[in-house]
Amino acid sequence: MTRPYWICLGLAALAQTAAAERPNVLLILVDDLKPTLGCYGDPHAKTPNLDALAARGVRFDHAYCNQAVCAPSRFNLMLGSHSTRSGLYGLASQLRELWPRAVTLPQHFARHGGYRTESVGKVFHVGHGNEGDPGSFTVPPHHEKVIEYVDPASTGGGRLTREEALFTNQRLGEIRSLPRGMAWESPDVDDEAYADGRVATEAVVRLRGAKQRLEADGTPFFLAVGFVRPHLPFSAPKKYWDLHDPATLPQARTDSPPAGAPVVADKKGGEIAAYEPVPEDTPGGAFPEDLRRRLVHGYYASSSYVDAQIGRVIAALDELGLDESTIVALWGDHGFHLGDHGYWTKHTNYEEATRIPLILVAPGVTRAGTGTRWPVSTVDLFPTLAELAGLPAPQGPQPIDGVSVAPLLKGLPDEQLHREMAQHPRHAFHAFPRGSIVGRAIRTESHRLVEWKEPGAAPATAEIELYDYESDPFESRNLAEDFPGRVAELRAILATYPEALPSARGGAGKPKRARRAKATPQPTSQ
Repeated sequence: MTRPYWICLGLAALAQTAAAERPNVLLILVDDLKPTLGCYGDPHAKTPNLDALAARGVRFDHAYCNQAVCAPSRFNLMLGSHSTRSGLYGLASQLRELWPRAVTLPQHFARHGGYRTESVGKVFHVGHGNEGDPGSFTVPPHHEKVIEYVDPASTGGGRLTREEALFTNQRLGEIRSLPRGMAWESPDVDDEAYADGRVATEAVVRLRGAKQRLEADGTPFFLAVGFVRPHLPFSAPKKYWDLHDPATLPQARTDSPPAGAPVVADKKGGEIAAYEPVPEDTPGGAFPEDLRRRLVHGYYASSSYVDAQIGRVIAALDELGLDESTIVALWGDHGFHLGDHGYWTKHTNYEEATRIPLILVAPGVTRAGTGTRWPVSTVDLFPTLAELAGLPAPQGPQPIDGVSVAPLLKGLPDEQLHREMAQHPRHAFHAFPRGSIVGRAIRTESHRLVEWKEPGAAPATAEIELYDYESDPFESRNLAEDFPGRVAELRAILATYPEALPSARGGAGKPKRARRAKATPQPTSQ
């Protein structure tokens, strides 16, 4: 039956009124950023803007990505699904091929709250044959570069490098024939010489437009802003390098994998080998000290650079008077190894690759300047933002693995907090595939257990890792054989999760099943 015209007008007015009362959302995504921030207690960090943002809201001290690599981690966020349930494990994974009717985080806000949804910078992963998911947003995404150089000498005279080709979907079948770009550069240039500076500028433009629409018709906004530093290459203006003395920056305490860890958990080279002057075939722990110090310097400089750009966006939010009506979420897509265990970049199940910064500011809800040790996961952000905005909980059709952690924002007494968080486990789940084997993990406040096996294989075939971060914060030794009771306890929790879907890579590069000698790793210089 067709509704009378006046009823349609009334419904439209009600919908517009409801939309006008919704909080806005500013979602800030940062590539490869681990908690090397002042607000997380790093005395070497120069991150005043992120520190100030944390002082406004809640800092999550035990936040973990669900898979330590760009594309899957972002799928986890946008779908609320674990990779082990979505099957989206790889950089080239195509969301709509596996989940053509999936309702992503921004789509949920558009459909249920009348939000205008926009994307600036790196939000979904684009590259390696992946085109992201432009249909998730109301207007076409504004893309920027990930791999970028200012000095032609960094690319052998302005040539297309391996990583530039991968991230722009060029010559994907010829990558090994292309030259490597430099792992860093530090020219004396303005911030907008690099992508993150331009992303900040565009984000400010979008906020101004959003303010105008709010005043004109009450349309709330969902703005996702993605920054790429400190992703390699460590290309950042000289002034950010000058903030740090490389001689005083921390160096990895161990340069060997954990004693007793299974070989399947190991990694060699990888992404770091795509850059000059990194040796292509040398494990990271064997890098000369000057190279290691330069890489660490580049990471801290790049973190300071992105901090400044985020500061520009938050300043614009304040100047426009939008801060009291906007939820701000700051999220790092995964961590980053800086030589620990001899590893660089991500792609492991270890602490440095999986722990992320997560800061939430929800006006009228969050208790400013607080932190929580309750373990949370990337997949929790979708249902949390939906609850904070007064929207229905996500229902899929993709699997929804996250649980709202909104009660953690309120500063509740312990008894009430535990009652309201009864549906959320006091641990984080994450995973990483190695060929046909998937390592599924449980991270509590004190321990991590990793179970490596082929999906569907008998539990007895698994190789197990156990780490106690209170007695061994640097993962020097796999304790699985020493504490069978704790292993059984954590494996029982892990068994409550659905079995992992097979990795699309199948058995390619399947590692040998062997164990390492139980030698104690030797510390490097501090």
